[in-house]
Amino acid sequence: MRHDLRHDLRHDHGSRRVLRFSLSFAFILAAATPDVAAQEGADGYQVPAAELAALVDAPATPGISLSPDESVMLLTMRPSLPSIAEVAAPELRIAGLRINPRTNGPSRARPSNGLALRTLDGEERAVTGLPENPRIRNTRWSPNGSTVAFTHDTDSAVQMWVLDVASAEARRLSDLDMANVGFGAPFNWSPEGDFLYAMAVPPGRGPAPAEPMVPTAPMIEETSGEAAPARTYQDLLQDQHDEALYEYYSTAQLARVGLDGSAAMVGDPSIFSGASPSPDGEYLLVQTTHRPYSYQVPASRFPRTIEVWDAQGNVVHGVAELPLQDGVPTSFGSVPTGVRSIAWRADADATLYWTEAQDGGDALAEADIRDRVFTHAAPFSREPVAIAALPLRYGGVMWAEEGFAFVSENWFSTRQQRTYRIDPDAPGEMELIFDLQTEDRYNNPGFPMFTTNERGRGVLMTADGGSSIYLAGQGASPEGNRPFLRKRNLETGEEEELFRSEAPYYEGVVTLLGDGRLMTRRESVDEPPNYFVRDLGRGTTSAVTEFPHPYPQFAGIRKEAIQYERGDGIPLSATLYLPADYDQERDGPLPTFVWAYPTEFKSAAAAGQRRDSPYQFTRIPYGGAVPYVTRGYAVLDNASMPVIGEGDAEPNDTFRQQLVANAQAAIDEGVRRGVVDPDRVGVGGHSYGAFMTGNLLAHSDIFRAGVARSGAYNRTLTPFGFQREQRLFWEDPDLYLYMSPFMHADKVNEPILIIHGEDDNNSGTFPIQSRRFYAALKGLGATARLVFLPAESHGYAARESVLHVLWETDRWLEMHVKPAKPVTTTDDAGS
Repeated sequence: MRHDLRHDLRHDHGSRRVLRFSLSFAFILAAATPDVAAQEGADGYQVPAAELAALVDAPATPGISLSPDESVMLLTMRPSLPSIAEVAAPELRIAGLRINPRTNGPSRARPSNGLALRTLDGEERAVTGLPENPRIRNTRWSPNGSTVAFTHDTDSAVQMWVLDVASAEARRLSDLDMANVGFGAPFNWSPEGDFLYAMAVPPGRGPAPAEPMVPTAPMIEETSGEAAPARTYQDLLQDQHDEALYEYYSTAQLARVGLDGSAAMVGDPSIFSGASPSPDGEYLLVQTTHRPYSYQVPASRFPRTIEVWDAQGNVVHGVAELPLQDGVPTSFGSVPTGVRSIAWRADADATLYWTEAQDGGDALAEADIRDRVFTHAAPFSREPVAIAALPLRYGGVMWAEEGFAFVSENWFSTRQQRTYRIDPDAPGEMELIFDLQTEDRYNNPGFPMFTTNERGRGVLMTADGGSSIYLAGQGASPEGNRPFLRKRNLETGEEEELFRSEAPYYEGVVTLLGDGRLMTRRESVDEPPNYFVRDLGRGTTSAVTEFPHPYPQFAGIRKEAIQYERGDGIPLSATLYLPADYDQERDGPLPTFVWAYPTEFKSAAAAGQRRDSPYQFTRIPYGGAVPYVTRGYAVLDNASMPVIGEGDAEPNDTFRQQLVANAQAAIDEGVRRGVVDPDRVGVGGHSYGAFMTGNLLAHSDIFRAGVARSGAYNRTLTPFGFQREQRLFWEDPDLYLYMSPFMHADKVNEPILIIHGEDDNNSGTFPIQSRRFYAALKGLGATARLVFLPAESHGYAARESVLHVLWETDRWLEMHVKPAKPVTTTDDAGS
């Protein structure tokens, strides 16, 4: 049913790894009855009811970015969903990367299609000079705030453009095309903002390597007997031709590009994973990837060379040679050995900092010190200096201009996080500032706020000569999230609350502007998020943006944050949505759709903490269950699904029982409120939520149907751990069997709709997971439907695909949930 694939691949840069080809049908469907493709939908993509389609085409709210001096806001306009033709463009999938071979840029990019500038008093200027049909990515302010650099994707290249802020005029900066597709933005600003270091396609590069028509060597891999566990990565190298293609598309030439468009080449072409200038502009921290490659891990784990170059591209200091990282233990908290997380100190002219594991990188090894943090100042003639010794795993450094820094550490198994204050130039004692449990949201002190220093780098925002900092947080509480801003004295530990969100709004702090003014992002149940300047002294608030309601036709939908308890007393929550015209006395209990995602906890107290706000905007995202409130359903969205394992117990030891208890509690609360018909409830989820859905249908009879999207159902196919499970299959095979819906497919006696992206690249959720689960259900006589979406990854991007998923889900609920009749409920969760 496919035309000559080899011809297509040769035509499109000669690689069998370009996984795009025309299909004789728009998507693959299978039903549980005759052994043929399902008839409904077999002739093309379907469009759902008008109210569902309207959500897909609702205007997107622009993104924003503040200038370094926080005086100007850059607005990036977001287009509607791309077509399937765009999503199905040629794609090369190698070394864990996804590359558009026509542009040498990343595939599946979601570019913006317009720019605007707005001052904080609300004056907006349109940007002129943009290319026709702009496809804008990688917007970055220059350190001095005079210019914004960005890339524009054409059909054949990634171009470099700049926006002059004073004139609001954009122009193409250079004739060079950008490369370096797999490692972030393809350029970095100089400290003065007068030029950029760009990753360009090497001038004069020839055509891509052609795939040999005849194999030149066998495929060989060998292990020496040392353990090299790896989680289930996708899109890996497969042969020598893949290696050649990886090198061709990933090799870049570092170029110094002035604002006048002039370009000077710096060093030799290489596969760069980073090239950042020092704050004083005298040096470059350069990281390059080289052979030997691996067919078991992605490019991010290939061998790397870390060097310091001068501005002309000469190597002045060799920092480290890092080997292939294919033997990192899979336990959480395990890391590669050697230099990692290296960068320039934000508060110094040219000083490197990094961390190195002291326990062999193995989280299961006994060690008093897990990591040490080092600094090394230019001209790098002296030995590096250890500035911190951490009992837990390194979590990052925050630098301050006043001669101190915060160093954080964390540990997964205990959910502990600690932050210390140190003097990096006089290493010695570490003063404990914060000691918290990452699961404990109610006692989270917030995160330090940052400002931009004269070097154009982010540093801690301080007050009172460096003795105080500012902390912004979500303000989680039993009443819901109430964001705050506090000032904390580092000497006394005393805190002053400067701002806290008040009903009927949910208002979070964006930045502290000075003179007692804040920029905030405010929303309410009926008002979409917009940006404001709040004067704390005067008590006034002025609007900076006025983004409209994206779907005013649905503004009457009723939303309520609800709380309830599980059978064992664990507090739970969900967001309840009811149709705009719903009248409880007239309409009675409604058919219901529950949408959820399991979360593991080591503390029952933390699991019961609230994670929402009753005052946030009523969003109706098209990806979950909320849209179906427009079709007459009650929706329990983000229903709590905690899986708890305190002490020596692990959460997954009782995974199934806890899922069923959580789900039953949500339904019981809806029934108690008189809005949920317990005989007409469906359940759904995406990814781990799909895994949850399979388990709930297999181990309870409380749902009438399920919708499972992009899930994994057989945990033996992810034998080196999954989600937050650290135990390997060989350590506890019974656990893997116990948790796998595939192993219990014979118990799934409710209809299940299985949807999957044909090109899913998420670790663990291979498309074969859905194929095999469906095959098991089909063979056992279950009612099931399998939908494969061509060209889609773990999330669905094409407009046609999203509309079709809405149609499939609506159809499934209308067939199997809305008209359902009462059944006798049983529960075999303990089996």
